[in-house]
Amino acid sequence: MKVLYFASVRETIGIPEEEIELLDGMSTVRELMTWLKQKDGTYERAFAEDALVRVAVNQEYVTLQHPISKDDEIAFFPPVTGG
Repeated sequence: MKVLYFASVRETIGIPEEEIELLDGMSTVRELMTWLKQKDGTYERAFAEDALVRVAVNQEYVTLQHPISKDDEIAFFPPVTGG
């Protein structure tokens, strides 16, 4: 699956996107985030507070419980405010 990082999430991790293979037992956005946090300290910092990260799957806002598949595009970004 293609995973995209935006704004402060991208700045913390240091890359704009990557391809990740869907692993056994990884079926929701939350499970992907948990796996990413274990990759290294930069991911752990980027995803330290679930409330500060928003996610979209295939360009639609979703919750962390949303199911994922190997063909999805998953984007992580901080909350956005308007004005």
